Amino acid sequence: MPAGGRPFTEDRHAQHRLVRTRRPCRARRPLPPHQVAAGLAHRSAEEVWQHDVSGRLAQYKPPEELANAQLTCQFVIPSDDVWPAALTDLGTHCPLELWVRGPEQLPRLTARAVAVTGNRAATAQALACTQAFATAFAEAGHTVTATLAYGVDSTAHQAAARTGHATLAVLRRGLDRAHPHDHAPLLSSIPASGGAVVSLFPPGTPASGTTLRASSALLAALVRAVFLVEALDHVETAMHTAEVAAGLNRPVLVAPPSDAVRADGNVRLLAEQRAVLAPHPADALAVLAALR
Repeated sequence: MPAGGRPFTEDRHAQHRLVRTRRPCRARRPLPPHQVAAGLAHRSAEEVWQHDVSGRLAQYKPPEELANAQLTCQFVIPSDDVWPAALTDLGTHCPLELWVRGPEQLPRLTARAVAVTGNRAATAQALACTQAFATAFAEAGHTVTATLAYGVDSTAHQAAARTGHATLAVLRRGLDRAHPHDHAPLLSSIPASGGAVVSLFPPGTPASGTTLRASSALLAALVRAVFLVEALDHVETAMHTAEVAAGLNRPVLVAPPSDAVRADGNVRLLAEQRAVLAPHPADALAVLAALR
């Protein structure tokens, strides 16, 4: 059994049934630091968990459809050693469960995680930019983190993998299948190469608008910074990731927009002074080096 994992006992299935009734991590608007601190001081996620589970485990039986889930992923809760500490920054929006492939890798991967995300229908210039920055981040020891989506995100995973470094993926559906489906080989290659894949949703959950937005918020919380290569304002889930990250005081770095790049989302974040321009990988690495 990998370190930090839990077997799918009846208690674990009961816990799963309880948390499935809860909403996943959703950051409807930025959480000021004082509100986060107040929420954690009042009641931690683990305290809520213990209160809800106490005395009720015997009411549930393991869902039959989860019998094979242990073959591909593990169920992780806040009391587990591998639970990402960065998620506490979400305060009352912190999720109470994660489904993970490669959970033993999470502490190492999230310690220096950087999200690289952007347009799914990316331009050739945007993809070249993604390759350059993702390669530089990986070679500098940062964990490239993305969603396996078409365009910028999958390109970031592939560029980092070519350097021989592991990546972290946030999947926008249950871990039983890839999203998009034809990225199944990429999904399998990440934990096989020492990386990890996480999801808010149990196996069998399909992708939807709700899962996409919730996963974007999870991506923002897991990382130390977000690099936004190309994003269409009010369209791309990448913009939601960037906005949640800014609300959590994560640096948001953006590639310089140009006539060849459809990036009005990048332009707006720069105009609102919620993002920092990073024309070259060295500029982004300098910002990351200054983070504690």
